[in-house]
Amino acid sequence: MYGEKFRAYLSDAKKMAPNSVTAYVRDLNEFEAYMARRGVSDLKDASESDTAAWLMELKSDNRSAATISRKLASVRAFFKYMNTHGIMSTNPSVDIRTPKVARKEVEYLTIEEVEGVLTKPDTSLKGVRDRAILELLYATGMRVTELIEMNIDDVNLRMGFVTLRGTHSKSRIIPLGRPARAALEEYIYEDRSKLLRDRHDKEKALFLNYYGERITRQALWKIMKGYAAQAKIEKKITPQTFRNSFAVHMIQNGADLKTLQELLGHEDISATQIYLSVTKNKIKDVYDRTHPRA
Repeated sequence: MYGEKFRAYLSDAKKMAPNSVTAYVRDLNEFEAYMARRGVSDLKDASESDTAAWLMELKSDNRSAATISRKLASVRAFFKYMNTHGIMSTNPSVDIRTPKVARKEVEYLTIEEVEGVLTKPDTSLKGVRDRAILELLYATGMRVTELIEMNIDDVNLRMGFVTLRGTHSKSRIIPLGRPARAALEEYIYEDRSKLLRDRHDKEKALFLNYYGERITRQALWKIMKGYAAQAKIEKKITPQTFRNSFAVHMIQNGADLKTLQELLGHEDISATQIYLSVTKNKIKDVYDRTHPRA
């Protein structure tokens, strides 16, 4: 009943990413189906006990704490939408506690492992493009969506920075290191036009596939998986792994949290603080190995 209006609210008013919008609407549909089974046909009549009972059912179905937490966030966002538009005067989810989610260990590569991956692309058309992608991911710590959505106009090679559109319509400017700048120069000035084929001036995307179209998320994951295999790295390597590696290596080399927060585009600095745990664990490992009374 409310799905499409809620979708528009998340996209237009909250400026949420398309994937997040889809997940929130899917969660709302699941909640609506549950309420129908309880005999409630209109979600504006939902109560706190209804919401709590739904979460208990999810728990009894062995849904993870992270999944339940996300679904609660989706329902909270929906009730806030209902409040904002005067459809409901109360929020039945406001006093429900969020399940405690165990913090996952940050997956990242060592500097040597990153270097190993970065050396694998060859000098072919695909290799030049892929080297530019990998160098850019590691140089900026950008999200996969940000890389996919980048346009050629977002790159300023003369000044040495890129503009990332980010989430919530907030843009940020990230400097480029020399290797990333050189890789982008080679790709943009020499090889990108070959991928454009007959689509000159029509396609604004920075990174293109063999059809001259914007590269996809699935293609990017496949690219990274292929070079990880070539580098004989058994860890799972994704764009997020490169983003984590960027953050961890910055922290290990003395970057302050506030600067790292701005580079990563985090709304809340608590999201940035998770990378401190990696450094703290490393310090403890060194202490345990080297102190005579550890």
